[in-house]
Amino acid sequence: MSSIVDILCITAHPDDVEISAAGTVVKHVQAGRRVGIVDLTSGELGTRGNAELRQREAEAARQVLGALFRYQLGLRDGFFRADEESLMRVVRSVRRHRPAVVITNAVQDRHPDHGRAAALVAEACFLSGLRRIHTHDEGASQPEWRPRAVYHMIQDRWIDPDLVVDTTAFWSTKQAALACFKSQFHDPDSTEPVSPISVPEFMPTLEGRDRGMGRLIGAAFGEGFTVARPPGVDDLLSLG
Repeated sequence: MSSIVDILCITAHPDDVEISAAGTVVKHVQAGRRVGIVDLTSGELGTRGNAELRQREAEAARQVLGALFRYQLGLRDGFFRADEESLMRVVRSVRRHRPAVVITNAVQDRHPDHGRAAALVAEACFLSGLRRIHTHDEGASQPEWRPRAVYHMIQDRWIDPDLVVDTTAFWSTKQAALACFKSQFHDPDSTEPVSPISVPEFMPTLEGRDRGMGRLIGAAFGEGFTVARPPGVDDLLSLG
């Protein structure tokens, strides 16, 4: 199977995509688009669960979403920076999968990894288009590739979106993908420490956020994104 995709989600932690872009992913998969997921880290510093369990949960969520693949780049949770080694790992993934669109983390958020990942991925997408940067994948030279657009998710903190995807028809599938991460969210039987996303109020808050995004475009549910470069359109009447 070809690893070329239309959309590549590159985010800091397993569950970032599920929390903030699951409806968008499923909507595009069901429309026939090819989507892949790359986690920068294994989330090994998470308050609950462990890296091995989260990897199993992430794979289960991938299957729910219908993404073609999911793998981790092995950066250090909490400590990765936009150094050359980290940038080049992302560059190789972008060149391997040649996406038209990259979805990544929020430009700023409660978790500092999110903002760092947003900057790292955006920079790597630019560098990936420079032909004088040489990379190899499985021994073969990789040609340069720059995605047409990088979209930043809106995560824990509200950010006014630049665009909103109507995800009304896919809210239940998003819930199913989130349920795969049982270790991370509220479980009344868990004896592990409480985290900001494991409190009972988190899921209702997430639903309210998606309803709020949907309301902006006259839909029941939506997922918002920000962009550094305004998207171009051919026909004003095609906009909602």
